[in-house]
Amino acid sequence: MATKAPYIELQVREADGRREVLDPVRRRWVALTPEEEVRQETILLLHKRHGYPLELMQVEGAISVNGQSRRCDIVVYGTDGLPRMIVECKRPDVPLTQKVCDQACRYNTALHVPLLLLTNGRQSVVVSVDFEHCALHQLPDIPHY
Repeated sequence: MATKAPYIELQVREADGRREVLDPVRRRWVALTPEEEVRQETILLLHKRHGYPLELMQVEGAISVNGQSRRCDIVVYGTDGLPRMIVECKRPDVPLTQKVCDQACRYNTALHVPLLLLTNGRQSVVVSVDFEHCALHQLPDIPHY
């Protein structure tokens, strides 16, 4: 996902002096920040290129991690209602460091998903979680739904 795919076109508008983007998951207009742009492009990439249904995604869902409330950028669910992937989005100028991976792993202590996707829109890292061996394995691409 190093470059934008030609079919990923966000719906953007100007409202009350600020730019907004239509979030197809939440079905509402939200402020178009650099991180939100990455989140919305990732939603469309997951949906259009990899077949992830919009209705099985949750954006900024609240979870509890060590007794503290946190929000996951995107959680993708299976048809059985169980969470399958956590997506952590960063602004394009934020490198995907170990700290970003650690954040997604902390969220995963609450959700226990088999896949983590870290992205800043320029670079993406997808890992599968091996719970049995307490290990992460990098994947070459986002698996299809």
